Amino acid sequence: MDCADPQTLAGFYGALTGMRELFSTGEFVALTNGSGCDLGFQRVDGYRAPQWPGQDVPQQFHLDFRADDLDAMEELALELGATKPDHQPGDGRWRVLLDPAGHPFCLTSS
Repeated sequence: MDCADPQTLAGFYGALTGMRELFSTGEFVALTNGSGCDLGFQRVDGYRAPQWPGQDVPQQFHLDFRADDLDAMEELALELGATKPDHQPGDGRWRVLLDPAGHPFCLTSS
């Protein structure tokens, strides 16, 4: 994931998901949980956050996280630095949040 501060963004997703740091430099951080699906965060000079829901600065990706308790997971994400945009599609089936670098991601119970 492109970002201005890979350490901060990796810390957010590590705390949210329980993933641990696999590799780190000043420019790149990788998180793992041993499943083979790792997350990487790289510093990009002049990084511009995606604009949700618009596409002036399009999404690079979109992560969905399944949660047994949507309210608790949302509260945790917000405490860790996520924000909740006004635009919430899906009729309550999922919740869109923005990570500290502005990337949208979803929480879902299904």
